[in-house]
Amino acid sequence: MTLHPVLSEEVADALAGGRAVVALESTIFSLLGLPAPANGAALERCLAAVRAEGAVPAVTCVIDGLARVGLAPEDHERVLTATRKVAERDLGPAVGLRWPEGVTTVSGALALADAAGIDVFATGGIGGVHRGAELTGDVSADLGAIAAHPVVCVSAGAKAFLDLARTLEELERLGVAVLGFATDHFPAFYTRSSGLRVPHRVDTPEEVAAVFRARARDHGGLLVANPIPVADELPADELDGALRAALADAERDGIRGGALTPFVLARIGAVTAGRSVPANLALAEDNARLAARIATVLHPAATNASSGVRDTAR
Repeated sequence: MTLHPVLSEEVADALAGGRAVVALESTIFSLLGLPAPANGAALERCLAAVRAEGAVPAVTCVIDGLARVGLAPEDHERVLTATRKVAERDLGPAVGLRWPEGVTTVSGALALADAAGIDVFATGGIGGVHRGAELTGDVSADLGAIAAHPVVCVSAGAKAFLDLARTLEELERLGVAVLGFATDHFPAFYTRSSGLRVPHRVDTPEEVAAVFRARARDHGGLLVANPIPVADELPADELDGALRAALADAERDGIRGGALTPFVLARIGAVTAGRSVPANLALAEDNARLAARIATVLHPAATNASSGVRDTAR
């Protein structure tokens, strides 16, 4: 499928001027990602973080049957209240059948970013290989999308309830370079370390940009694993118990695939007395900020004056 996303005027102007743009998925900003009003706070904080670093944010979604890259403020409410996910495989149906609203997953957002010519993307955490995938075949399309699209993907690792060792093995099989940002270990979303080592460590946005520029173009993108800020990390032992209980209940009730993530995250939120929501907001904002810093290194032209931020040319 040839994608022809509709760009907002701000995003189109920034790309035409060679300025830094950061694509953002929209599932996290919907009720499928976070409960209200936290989803609205996540959107505002991520937009502000990108702009504060001198880049232009580009939320990806489907509205009125159009694949959109970049939103006007009056469109935000439609994302916040959307209830249908759009992975890369769903873009054809969403556009062809003119869905009123659809929020993008990582794979959907990466496809739209690539089609728009945006080379940096931020999310919360990627999907991966599910536990028991050797029997179910349940492997997130996020991994293939990261491999296929020439975009830097900044995330806080992968969701902790996944099989993280096999997720890293699958990324290796697909040829995705995984970079730990200021860390030697792969983060596990709410915790800074899964105990698994990353293949490569980088400590600055400039190093990320150098790796991205040096990779073989036909090898697609790369994954930057950015740990949740220290102050916002949740206790690993508390999470482990909640995860085991949630996964056991999901298995008992036959909850799999796309329904598993919101189920497990809701259970973690209950066990942690809601502390997982502020942690989620913090890691999403931090990823957006780092993505913008990388984007301004890759595209050091002066920022659009209308964004009201400083010139980040270097």
